[in-house]
Amino acid sequence: MKFRKLFLALTFQATLVALVASYAIAAPQTLTGIVTDNMCGKKHTMMPGKPDSECIRACVKAGSKYALLVGDKVYVLKGDAKQLDSFAGKKIKVSGEMSGTTITLASIAQAAN
Repeated sequence: MKFRKLFLALTFQATLVALVASYAIAAPQTLTGIVTDNMCGKKHTMMPGKPDSECIRACVKAGSKYALLVGDKVYVLKGDAKQLDSFAGKKIKVSGEMSGTTITLASIAQAAN
C-alpha cells in the first residue's frame, strides 16, 4: 500500500512538471526580423542581380519554407503561405507559438525600418 501511494505521488508530480514545462515552451513569443527562406537564410546568392524577394519565392517554390531571420538565427514560419509571400524580403514583426526553431504564427505585420 505504501508503494502504491509513493507511485501515485511521483506520477502526479511528473505529470505536473510536464504540464508546466509544456506551457513554458508554448508561451507566445514576439520577434522582429526579415522574411527569408530556410535554405538561403541570410545570403541569397542563387540569383545574382535579382532582389532577395525573388530568390526567396523561387526557393519556396522549389520546396524550401518561409523563415524569419533574426540576427544570425533562422526560424521556420508556419502560417499562411500567401500572406508570407507578400512579405518576402521585408522586415516584419510576428507573434506566435515557438517550438524549437519553428514559429506557428498568430499575427504578422510589417515592421518599421
